[in-house]
Order: sequence, then structure tokens, then C-alpha cells
Amino acid sequence: MAGKGTPATALLARAKVEHRTHVYEHDGGAAYGPEAAEILGLDPSQVFKTLVAEVDGTLTVGVVPVSAMLDLKALAAAVGGKRAKMADVAAAERATGYVAGGISPLGQRKRLPTVLDASAEALTTMYCSGGRRGLEVELSPADLARLTGATFAPIATS
Repeated sequence: MAGKGTPATALLARAKVEHRTHVYEHDGGAAYGPEAAEILGLDPSQVFKTLVAEVDGTLTVGVVPVSAMLDLKALAAAVGGKRAKMADVAAAERATGYVAGGISPLGQRKRLPTVLDASAEALTTMYCSGGRRGLEVELSPADLARLTGATFAPIATS
């Protein structure tokens, strides 16, 4: 399983973006991001989770540190919307092509509007899902934003 590529890693390779993959054994729990940070020995403020929300009926991706929660009002405001709620898991999986817990902001089946939490801008590198449970990708926030068409905005809350 460790050598199996994903649409996210394929996109990074095609775009010739400098990145590193980090594989870990997922233990079956639900908190994928905090688990990745702990097992890989990373600062949770550098490890980001990918959450799919629905903003005024449009699926939208919020990428926030695993140590924080997604502020739905802030996400809606960041994309010029009014109301946001978490997306139905099945809808998120269908739109992204990934399973919950392994949704990557990269290489999604359908390119969704994406917002990265502003805290990522200060980081040299950040970690996000590589498109499979137990696979994290380390890359620069600028590269992630460029490849996903993301904007930066303060969308995380503690």
C-alpha cells in the first residue's frame, strides 16, 4: 500500500512540485489529522485537515490545522457566501473522489473552491492528506494554493 500513488501524488509529480510523502499506519480511529501529527511526530499547527462544506449550495473545501476547527461563517465569507454547513459525507466523497479521512485538497475529481487557513501562509512547509488514510504530503503552502486555486483566509477557530 505504501507505494500506491493517488491522484494527489500524481498531480504533484506532473506539476514537478517539490514535496515529500509521509506514510503511517492508520489505527482505525476517526481523528485522522491528530493521529498523523502524533505518529509522525509533527507539530499539529503544521498538519492540516481537508474539510468539505456546502456554502450556499456549492461544495467548498476548507483546509485548517488539525488542532483547530473550521469556522463555517468565516469560510462562507471567504468565498462571498452567506450560509455554510458541513457537506454530506457521500457528496464530499463523490465530488472529490476520495474517502472520508483521506480527502486531499489536491487531485480532486471535481475542482472545488478551496480556502486555506491564513495560518498556513507563515509556514515554510505544511502537511495535508495525500489522498489516502495514512498518507500525508509535505509541501509549501504557496504550491498547495497554486495547484488548488485556493485563497488564504482566517477560517480556523480553536
